[in-house]
Amino acid sequence: MGVIQVQAPGLFTTVQDCGREGFGPLGVSPSGAADSLSLRMGNWLVGNPQNAAGLEMTLLGGTFLFPQGGIVALTGSDFDASIPMWTSVKIEPGETLRIGPTRTGARCYLCIQGGIIVKPFLGSASTHVLSGLGGFEGRALRKGDVLSFGDSGQSFPNRIVSPPAYRKCLRVTAGPQSNWFPQSSLYDASYRVTEEANRMGLRLEGPPIPSPSGAKMITEGVSLGAIQVPPGGQPIILFVEQQTTGGYPKIANVISADLPSVGQLRPRDEIRFEPVCMDAARGLLLEQEKMLASLD
Repeated sequence: MGVIQVQAPGLFTTVQDCGREGFGPLGVSPSGAADSLSLRMGNWLVGNPQNAAGLEMTLLGGTFLFPQGGIVALTGSDFDASIPMWTSVKIEPGETLRIGPTRTGARCYLCIQGGIIVKPFLGSASTHVLSGLGGFEGRALRKGDVLSFGDSGQSFPNRIVSPPAYRKCLRVTAGPQSNWFPQSSLYDASYRVTEEANRMGLRLEGPPIPSPSGAKMITEGVSLGAIQVPPGGQPIILFVEQQTTGGYPKIANVISADLPSVGQLRPRDEIRFEPVCMDAARGLLLEQEKMLASLD
């Protein structure tokens, strides 16, 4: 077992795994890595199970001291780091890893051989900051924190992998209230990610989507990636810490294969939407899972 000493936490760094599924009826959203694809690939690079807990950094990375050393990998968006990304790297005892600001997308992942050890909540190590549950005391990391990681007993895996292609044109399937809106209202324009974008959801800004005429609905369950249209017509993509119910109509839903791309969107990014059918959405997710399985 080893430890990581947090010398600088970065802008918003949390412990995340692939989240907790199946607790929506209890009002608990899945949480987990905003870009689960990068986390899973990073865990493969260091020889971990794909669901092992790592560190998710947002926009600005941190500085971490490894008193006993360790085997690490950085994945996700290109952050200005003292080690190369998308490859396994051996950190020597007493070495400090420095990760600076992003050069591309929103989030970077630090995976450590053995995985970060925290007390699980509902079977997951993921931090859910809004509720103060899971992860490292249910909060973002602070200077002076000390994290433990496991002893896997494995040697240096010496692996490298090509990063995935992140999309700015998000593929979506029809939402449960899609027929309330003009057919092309979401697809004829681009939208800008506003400053009000976080792990709960991403507010977008663009041509207003016409409000449904006389249509009313009661609050109902919402899914990860649902695109709600509140009064005013500016859509919101619900994300990994979203509320589990909502009363706004849902025009579409980002497909599972493109959710990692949502996790890499920054404020002021321009995006578009492309409709696909359910069969296509399943096929794209299957291709992604086959790629991950081929790593083993």
